[in-house]
Formats: sequence, structure tokens, C-alpha cells
Amino acid sequence: MALKANSPDEATARDKAAEIAQEDEHLLRLTEAGALRPDYRVAAGPWDGGRWLAVGWVDGVPLWRALALARGPEGDRPSVRTWLQRIVRTWAEHLAGWAHADVQPTNTLIAEGGRAEVIDYALACGPEPDRRLPYRGALTHTTAPEIAAAVLATAADIHVQAQPAADVWSLGASLFWCWTGHRPVPYDDSLDRLDKLAVIATGRASPLADVRPWPFPDFETTITACLAPDPADRPTAKELIAAWPCAP
Repeated sequence: MALKANSPDEATARDKAAEIAQEDEHLLRLTEAGALRPDYRVAAGPWDGGRWLAVGWVDGVPLWRALALARGPEGDRPSVRTWLQRIVRTWAEHLAGWAHADVQPTNTLIAEGGRAEVIDYALACGPEPDRRLPYRGALTHTTAPEIAAAVLATAADIHVQAQPAADVWSLGASLFWCWTGHRPVPYDDSLDRLDKLAVIATGRASPLADVRPWPFPDFETTITACLAPDPADRPTAKELIAAWPCAP
């Protein structure tokens, strides 16, 4: 199992306890909807310092580590291409429903055979935003342009409702980043978060052909489509699944 619990001595302890309680509710509802396997959520409850949550262990490695070989020229081989195709398809299978709202390399584990597993549903955005902590985006580097724009346009306590199309952008951004070694939207690391979000909100990503480690046209087309500035122009998760039928 993997056990999550808040640390009551941290300055954000109260919010973390609320996040864990929120994630538990999301897991229950996603399981009921058939989006998660029934044994993923193990148990949850209060403790003297707040909340705890136990989920099933996922035996995989984070996306960045998993794509280490693919980032170099030695990754240019048929077996790696097939493996990357499986990652795209199986990752998309997890996103055909609610918006996960925190799609990023550390929340995506690659298991044996290239099967992607998604973890950490604390920020998921479902159909009832009135019963949740305000969502204000997640990891800056994989925040979709429309989420960045909404965060910039609203007060810090206003909930921004993420849609599935934002997950698709984040999937493309994560693949871009972990395959090329470059973040999809370039900006100065010295900028504060809001200034970085302002750059992302423009919708301008680096041309993938300028930074790819080796050519893989179909994969590049998929990533570029996911990073379309207009959410309506991006493929849906179901379309990504259909586009990569070779994966088991």
C-alpha cells in the first residue's frame, strides 16, 4: 500500500488534511463510476493530527525516469517506439472521464511493458465544484493555457473548473518534457508563478522539431495536437486511445 497523511507541524497542515479528505471522496466516486478499479482505495480516516488515506501500491517508475533511454539518440529503435505508443494509449485510458487536474510526470508511473498508471486524485475536478477546495492549477510547467488564464483572471479563493481537455494538454506537455528534456513552454526560471502562467496563457509552445532527440513523426503529431492552444482543437482521451490501437 501507499499511505498518505498530513503533517500537523507544517504551515499548510490544515489544507493538506482537507486535500486528503477530498481525495478520498474523489476515489469513492470514481470507483462507483467505474473509472477506478475497486481495490485501488484501501481505507481512510481521521487521526489525532488530521487525515490519512491508504491506496494500492503501483509498481512503476515516474515518467521522467522511465523515458531516460528515449531522451537520447540510442532510443531511436522500433521497440522504444512501440513502448511509447503503449504509454500514450494506456495513459489516455485513465483520462476518459473526470478531469484529473494534476496530470504531470510525477503523477504518472510507467509499469512493466509501458503501461501508464495515474496516481494522486486530490485535485480532480468533478461535476460538483461546490463541495471542494478551490482548484487553482497544479504543477506550473504542465498547466494548460486556459487554466493559466483563468487563474490569472480570478482571485486566489475562486475555484477554477478544469475540463478533460486540460488533462490532454498536460499529457502532451509531460510527454514533450520527458522525451526532449525541455519544458514545452520556455520561460525564465527566476519568474514567479503568476508570471510563468502569463507566458503559458499565450498558448505558445516550443516547436517540437527543434528539441526532439530523434524523429518519430506519429508521436510528434500526437504531442503537438495535445498542445493545441484552443481546447476544442485537441484530441479527446478517447481519440488518443483510438489513434494507438497497437497497445494491449
